Amino acid sequence: MLTLFLPCAGGVEELLADEVHGLTGLAGQDLLTLRGGVRVRGDWAVALRLNLWSRLAQRVLIELAHGPYRHEDDLYALAADVAWESWFSPRQTFRVDITAQASPLRSLNFATLRVKDGVADAFRARAGGVRPSIDTRAPQVRVQAHLDASHATLYIDSSGEPLFKRGWRQDKGDAPLKETLAAAMLAASGWWQPAARRVADAPLYDPCCGSGTIVIEAAQLVLGLPPGGQRRFAFEHLRPFDPALWSAIKKEAIQDDSTPTSGQNDVKTTPIRVFGSDVAHRMVDFAQRNAERAGVAHALQLRGGDALQRLPPTPQPGVLLMNPPYGERIAAAGVAGAGARGREAFQTGTLARQRATGPVAEAADVNAGDEFFTRLAAHWKSHYAGWNAWLLTPDLKLPGRLRLKESRRVPLWNGPIECRLFRFDLTARREPAG
Repeated sequence: MLTLFLPCAGGVEELLADEVHGLTGLAGQDLLTLRGGVRVRGDWAVALRLNLWSRLAQRVLIELAHGPYRHEDDLYALAADVAWESWFSPRQTFRVDITAQASPLRSLNFATLRVKDGVADAFRARAGGVRPSIDTRAPQVRVQAHLDASHATLYIDSSGEPLFKRGWRQDKGDAPLKETLAAAMLAASGWWQPAARRVADAPLYDPCCGSGTIVIEAAQLVLGLPPGGQRRFAFEHLRPFDPALWSAIKKEAIQDDSTPTSGQNDVKTTPIRVFGSDVAHRMVDFAQRNAERAGVAHALQLRGGDALQRLPPTPQPGVLLMNPPYGERIAAAGVAGAGARGREAFQTGTLARQRATGPVAEAADVNAGDEFFTRLAAHWKSHYAGWNAWLLTPDLKLPGRLRLKESRRVPLWNGPIECRLFRFDLTARREPAG
């Protein structure tokens, strides 16, 4: 039995626990929600299945050691006591990464060095004096250590490249949304129910789709495609790896592809209900090519067009889900941004003010942002009554910019940026009396 830790972005822990339960059926002490991720007890099949299917986890780490420490030498002893030769050979390359929270150690670089020495010396002592080489750029094996105030945990990484790298993204714009965060938005909105492995029948529309991250994740969910179906994993280089087991799990995933998670029976006859558009036609082209590589081009509709002008893609109300421009993201402001600096940097909120080159630039950015969001809300009130709009932003004043009252706010982290996913229940514009 393995003990696994699946790290995730802040605010996603409960959603990830739901996803793991839906994928494995695990619960109770076999599935614990922790700060920054979930801990899972399962066999190798569970580890492989989570790598293939999890949309919310950043990695799948296998715990190998856990113990108290006070000095760097304690980390060396903990690493040296692990039977690393059971996991990989001295002919393979490896690297060590450390994360820490409230650690008393002064230098994480030195701590990393001591863990590395412990791994190498363990091989030297038990593998005929041969030790593996370090490769910090493209290692075959990754060792992860996490330090809290008093205890250290050592893991071997079964994923390799982080799981948000699905394998289909080649065309991208500036500051693209990570696929794991896009999946978290879909889950937090309720459009995707990870515990039940279902998606809603309601249409989903991203009017600022960029290179297509949100809509491609949504379309893969509709089609029942595993997010890791087009990539390789680090566990394929580990000694316990069982190719026959992995082949069976992938074969099972291919068979599942024919059954969408919504419960529909025939993908080819199911009406399209995932839609995206962007004011930049270049980005729409990027999204289209990414969708083709992801195997979902037939399951979504992409169009060019201004978010302030496009009408609903279906007569049935659904879910608007978007990551509007902020900070370092490139403008999706369309006609509202033309009065400021066109398709150049369109920045709002605190991050914009920090990056502005002067008072005039700052005022232009903020005024353009206010105008865009005011006009966007007016457009929605005129044409999107009955829809639910979900917007991810670090700007806590966004409801005021939209002049709308949010019905929910879900904390989520976009990398180091603390954000909120706001929900707005859209109603028709009230016409003046008389």
